[in-house]
This record gives sequence, C-alpha cells and structure tokens, in this order.
Amino acid sequence: MNKYRYSKLTSPTNIRLLRLLPKERDPKNIRCELFEYPLQDLSGPFPLYEAISYVWGSKENLQSIIIDDRSFDITRNLFTALRHVRDDKLPRTVWVDAICINQDDTEKERQIGLMAEIYAKASCVIVWLGDAEDDGDPLEAIRLIGEKSTERSVAELSTAELTQQKIPQLLKRRWFQRIWVLQEVAAARHILIKCGSTEIDGHAFCVGLEVVRKALNYPIIPAAFLIYGAVFRSRQISRNHGRLSLDICSLGELVDMYHTHKAEIRHDKIYALLGMCSDHYRLLSEATLEPDYNLEWKILMQRLIMFFIGSKASVHTWNDKEIAVIKSKGSILGKVLKVGSKGGNSQSIEAVFKDTSPRMGTLRDYPVQSSVRWTLRAPAKSIQPGDLICFLEGASEPTIVRLNKEYFTVIMVKAVFPEREKSGDYTIQRSEILQSATFYRDFLLVWDWENFLEQ
Repeated sequence: MNKYRYSKLTSPTNIRLLRLLPKERDPKNIRCELFEYPLQDLSGPFPLYEAISYVWGSKENLQSIIIDDRSFDITRNLFTALRHVRDDKLPRTVWVDAICINQDDTEKERQIGLMAEIYAKASCVIVWLGDAEDDGDPLEAIRLIGEKSTERSVAELSTAELTQQKIPQLLKRRWFQRIWVLQEVAAARHILIKCGSTEIDGHAFCVGLEVVRKALNYPIIPAAFLIYGAVFRSRQISRNHGRLSLDICSLGELVDMYHTHKAEIRHDKIYALLGMCSDHYRLLSEATLEPDYNLEWKILMQRLIMFFIGSKASVHTWNDKEIAVIKSKGSILGKVLKVGSKGGNSQSIEAVFKDTSPRMGTLRDYPVQSSVRWTLRAPAKSIQPGDLICFLEGASEPTIVRLNKEYFTVIMVKAVFPEREKSGDYTIQRSEILQSATFYRDFLLVWDWENFLEQ
C-alpha cells in the first residue's frame, strides 16, 4: 500500500480534521479520512469535532493506520488511543496533531498559532492517559472517591488503599508532565479523561483527585487545576491580532509556573505557552518569539530572557542546556519574610520593602508591621523566607532571587506586584517602589529550568 501524502492547505487559517471510520467497516485496521476545514469561518457554528490531548510516546515500533486508502505511520500510544476512541457503528471526527499537521513541513509553525483555538472550538477535549494496567482501574477509583466525597472524609482514605488502586502511579504518567497539555486543557470547554476503556468527566476527575491529593499530601497538579475550570469557560472567543488568546497571564508568569514541564523539543517549552499568554501579539512579534524551529535553542532562550528583563543584560545560554547565566545591573527592593501555602495556581507571600529613594542617602527598611501581603502566581520553584526581591535594569517587574555563594539563583523572573497594596499605616505604590530603584548593584544570576532547587 502506498504511503499517505499531504496536500497543501488552501489557507493558513485552515486545519485538517480526521474522520475515524467505525470499527464495523474494518475490524482489523483503523481506517480514516482526512479533510480540510476553515477553522475561522465565522458564518456558521463551531464544527463538531473532538480534540485529543495525549503524549506521542516512543517513535520506535510505529503502527500503521489507513488514511484515504493509503498507509500512515503513528506511534503505538496514539494508535491505542484511536482504537479506544473509534466508535463501533458511527464515524467520529477528531483533531490530533501528529496526523492533522504535516510534521515535515513549515506549516507546523503556522498551525501552532492556531492550536489554542482548535482546542477551544472542539466540542470536547479527550485526555488520553494511556492504556490501562492489567490490574486495577485507578481512573474509576478516582471517580468513585469523588462521588462519595461528601460521605467519606479524607482521613478515611489510607495511603496503602490508594496505592493498591494504582492512583499514585496514574498521576505519575507522562501526560501530567507534558507542557503542551496545559494549553490544550486551558482552552477546553468540556473534557473527558480516558485510561484504557474507562472514561470519566473532567470535572468528576478533579473532584475525586482533590480528595486523593489531600489524603496523599500531593502538591497541586497544574493540569488538573486547568481541567477543573473548563466547565466555567465562555464560548466567546477573544482574539489577539486575529488569533485566539486565552489571556491567562503574562508569558513571564507562565514560564515561571511551567518551565519544569517536559517537551520533546526544547523550543516547545516556550511555544506551548504563547497561546495562553496575555502579552500583546505585537510585542511577542517584535521580540521574535513566534514559532521557528530552525532557530537555535540558545538564541530563542536569550530572546525570551531579554523580553522579560530588557536588552541591557548580558545573557549566556547553551544549545544543549536549559540554563541561562545573566549579568545585569539592578537594585534590591526587599526580601520575603513569610510564605503562605499554595492554593490553586496562586501563592501568598509576606514581604518587606526597602526605601531605595536616592534622597534618603541610605537604605532604610520599612517597619516590620508595614510588611506587605502579596499574592503571586505559584512558581515551579518554591519561594522561601529570606529570598530577595530585586529589580533589574530594563525589566518591567521585580524578580525574586536566592543568594548563593557567588551568584543569585532566579526563583521567579516576573513577580507581578499590584498597583498599590495597603500595609498597616502605609500604602505601598508599585510605581514608587520601581521608580525609586537605583541600578548600582552588579548581579550575576543563574536561571536553571532543568533542576528543582531541592535537588
């Protein structure tokens, strides 16, 4: 059988959809049809298709499906997902990146800009966690725990019982570590979770998972927090320069939260967040952060850092590492006194700021009773008491760092401070703090995406 060959898309805003033919048509093979669809056609309703969120898996031992009577190779994990998604009697239309995007063509870079809209317009996003284990059904166990959550307290759930049900093992699957899934579930309006033949509603999954998380003392799972919000999302599409924008928060905050997630290609640790960020498309374009897989990784990481802290800094990066060494002028604004517990995707801290106004001549701490309670997006690296709040020359927001013997470690590159914050008898103005900074101090900073500081 001949190999399938893509036809060029007739418009840069068009996508391909995959029609999965029913099992009864060919029980032995997965047969499909691939067709073009105008994603941004405003004349009619959203197309009825489902989008699959999954992990590609190993590219060894590829499996073949049949598209328009031609063979097409896919990974074993995707093959298993399609086998479980396929209906026995009726065709089912889906969007799946490995098939609907020509991965060997430059169209991939254009299609990435449409992915948030693809998942937002899907009638449902199917999260494929992988095939089931031979023993246990952890997804069904989570559903039952959620169903009985009002009847059964967290204290009644033992670690041994949850481990026996393979729930901790399920939460360690690669899907939860992958960076692309964040945008996929952040855009979704309705989510189904599948593991093997078991399928449950995304909201039910989150209700049960929260009970499990408390019983196991697990940290918040970022993807689960985004799944929980799906039922509350509007069907209205907001656009940023013609593209759908999820407007979750700034790119700097997203990178702080999610840079420890995994990607097959390093570039995707940035590109996977563009559809979620609130930064204006023009600014991203001027910073040349649009998808370009021909660009060296070290250049892309340099551009990203300069987008956050300005062009006055000296940034050194490597193609084979997710680490940057930064030299910059800056000022220490204050320090972290206390750190509150994380809730959802936010974390509260208590900080004290210094008066860095040149007219004072010397640095003077505000009184301790005037410390500021400050809520931030919860970063991947934990903020600790004693961490310093600095302001780098050229940056738009403070950066939280930790002093080591010879350098500072970047904990949070973009710590967004509120416009004003009441603190005892003081009202601390964001503009006053930032404008009063004097860039007299030399900073040597290391921003390491590869390792948690606890390691």
